Amino acid sequence: MDRYLAAAGLGDASRRVYRVSLRGWAWPLVDRRAPTGRERRGAHPPVVPLALLDDPRTPERLRRGLADRAASTLPRTVVRELACLRAATAWWLARGWIVTDPTAGLEPPGPYPGPAAAPAAPPASTAGAPDRARAALASRAPLRELALWHLLHESRAPVEQVLALDIDHLDLPGRRARSHGAAALAWGPGTARLLPMLLAGRTAGPVFVTGRRAPAGTPAADRCPVTGRGRLSYRRAAELFTAATRPLDPAGRGWTLLVLRDRPVRTGPASA
Repeated sequence: MDRYLAAAGLGDASRRVYRVSLRGWAWPLVDRRAPTGRERRGAHPPVVPLALLDDPRTPERLRRGLADRAASTLPRTVVRELACLRAATAWWLARGWIVTDPTAGLEPPGPYPGPAAAPAAPPASTAGAPDRARAALASRAPLRELALWHLLHESRAPVEQVLALDIDHLDLPGRRARSHGAAALAWGPGTARLLPMLLAGRTAGPVFVTGRRAPAGTPAADRCPVTGRGRLSYRRAAELFTAATRPLDPAGRGWTLLVLRDRPVRTGPASA
């Protein structure tokens, strides 16, 4: 953990948050419930060998630990803590210190309580594009997909431009980016909350990457230098969106990413 935190390029405050989050995951790894409330402060987590992450029983232990944490913690905190674990796991995997990803398929229970988590549009065939966008953004989906959908919706930028973004293109405090050879784009509070969690532990490479390592021969510009994962393609992003929105579509076919480029839904003031 110390080696990861030293290499992650985090500020002092962020490093403290990561350290607390990662220590908290030690409890479920040994089938113990993490202390809550006042008991959590000052509690010494169990010493856990890194190799335990390769134990076949670890994913189930993490799922139980995630459910326990979600029952007593704000949802945004649970999402952040899971993002910290994923970032560290990817770093350890990239160095060969572990050989499996125990966080694969691990998702917080219930929909992400982001700023656009409003009630879904009614399942009527006459629903307009803004209603479909609202329903998609309020659906339960992985962090990567939610961040991409919010960015497409709030920036109204072409999908190709968004998927071509690299981390060094981003001005996270200013909520804007400039892609080489393309117009500048900006985003709102929904994207501003999701992007830092998505990028936790990564400082270079594509913003949106696949769930597995890139094939041999993938250009360096399209590969994350930390995880080795490739840039997410338009086709894959479109497939994921259509599959995720199929239950929301009265026709049962699912929607295309183009519905996200219509009028952004109101998500509250930027300072919220």
